[in-house]
Amino acid sequence: MEQIEQQIAAYEQEITAFTPENIEELEQYRIKFLGTKGIVKALFGEMKNVPNDRKKDFGQVLNRFKLLAEDRYAAFEDLKNTGAKGAANVDGTLPASPLRLGTRHPISLVRNKIIRIFERLGFSIAEGPEIEDDWHNFTALNLPENHPARDMQDTFYVSRNPDWMLRTHTSSVQVRVMEEGKLPIRIICPGRVYRNETISARAHCFFHQVEGLYIAENVSFADLKQTLYHFVQELFGADTRIRFRPSYFPFTEPSAEMDISCFICGGVGCNVCKHTGWVEILGCGMVHPNLLRNCGIDPDKYTGFAFGMGIERITMLKYQIKDLRLFSENDTRFLSQFEGAV
Repeated sequence: MEQIEQQIAAYEQEITAFTPENIEELEQYRIKFLGTKGIVKALFGEMKNVPNDRKKDFGQVLNRFKLLAEDRYAAFEDLKNTGAKGAANVDGTLPASPLRLGTRHPISLVRNKIIRIFERLGFSIAEGPEIEDDWHNFTALNLPENHPARDMQDTFYVSRNPDWMLRTHTSSVQVRVMEEGKLPIRIICPGRVYRNETISARAHCFFHQVEGLYIAENVSFADLKQTLYHFVQELFGADTRIRFRPSYFPFTEPSAEMDISCFICGGVGCNVCKHTGWVEILGCGMVHPNLLRNCGIDPDKYTGFAFGMGIERITMLKYQIKDLRLFSENDTRFLSQFEGAV
């Protein structure tokens, strides 16, 4: 025991004084002390020869010695990682190793492009809270109390206050802007919204929207159509065809859904457009007079149009992505495909 302890004390002095100048010396140190046939392992092999009443004390000495050897090796790990031959031989004028930069998320790419298009048309950006009250999310938007959207199966309510919820659309931002009473209004409202839906390849419990609102005197459905014609041609190309179909939304009257010709098959028919040649991208319509009244705006003097679209749907169409869940899984293999995209 005394002989082994003397050996350990000598090894500790050697380890403390060890200062390698290159990676070869560091590797020799590792083999000598930490290798499969090294000193540390050999000393632990002596444990079987130690009397039982001394095993605990001897084990503590060995563990302390092992940690010392490992820590000294780790202190010069940079030699191994960089392959440098000592700090004195490093050429500081050489360029550093390049750092791989991240890329913009496809949702951000499409959202920014949508915003730029409408900004050129004079629309400004409006934002609002993601936790909303019943008035701004439902009542002011002409949604009756028994409307299915108010059901807990469709909406996330806050247990602390049943009047609060995670907003189901960014239309609540439009209400807040209209309540300010500063007319005319020409805004778009990008943001994240929440729906109580089962997560699948086609649906998620949160997603992103861009909604637009224009209120002034003598605004017509023709103004709405021309605005959306310009938007679609800027985003998808000048050859994209558009059609409007009658629809129903509580906050617009008349209401419509807008389809574009499938830019993947050129309108001939494919799996994306379900062989119809058309793909729905947004809902729109003239702002309902009741909504204007709820926000203190005279519907006899002012009219307006509104529209809303899901950014995920447009992104899936634009980049031919078939699974909505890829947007929120943070898989770098997926995200790296959009490097350099604009």
